[in-house]
Amino acid sequence: MSWLTSTIMRGLARRGLAVQRHPAWRRQAMLAEHRVDVVLDVGAARGGYARELRQFGYTGRIVSFEPIRAAYTDLVAASARDPSWTCINTALGSTAGEATINIASNSDSSSLLAMEHEHRAAAPHVDYVGEETIAVARLDDVAAELLGSRTFLKVDTQGFEKEVLAGGPTTLDACVGLQLELSFVPLYQGGMLVDEAVSMAYAQGFRMVAVSQGFTSPRGAMLQADAVFFRD
Repeated sequence: MSWLTSTIMRGLARRGLAVQRHPAWRRQAMLAEHRVDVVLDVGAARGGYARELRQFGYTGRIVSFEPIRAAYTDLVAASARDPSWTCINTALGSTAGEATINIASNSDSSSLLAMEHEHRAAAPHVDYVGEETIAVARLDDVAAELLGSRTFLKVDTQGFEKEVLAGGPTTLDACVGLQLELSFVPLYQGGMLVDEAVSMAYAQGFRMVAVSQGFTSPRGAMLQADAVFFRD
């Protein structure tokens, strides 16, 4: 390591900062290693996850699911010049039908579940500002024509991950990899916590291979993390 690099890193460390590989770089290395050819992007919001996939080198198909009208409009615009990126305007759950989703002031916190005190305490500037009726489908009912030979499933649905997986057992069996948002404290009423999520993934034959920091409280505690799992 050069003197200049060492000096810069020490200066960053004194400010509580560190230089490290981007989590998406590590995830892309694993997607390539496992020859993933389709990513199911559940809870796509405005397309940030899919754009990140492309930025770090993923060239396979992406299928993004997003139920909220405004976010879906932006998602379609983001995917317009990418013929391998498909967008579907629905939520996924354990049963098909319609549901009412809570729209949050920051959009990314919108959820089919009520927000818990821990979430409000960690982000007092975020609250629900409206509701919207959305379509809900079962993953198994829509995924048959979308699966590749090596499918990766990402689920980021603000506490609704358990319901998404409950509606897609056959699809999950066909996946080589999985990404879940893990909650260490209750952030949405009825959302599963980290122990249940990890146990569920391991029971399906997956092994956790990477964890990256997610939502944190102003006091420094990590409240959520994104975990990547692959089959051995």
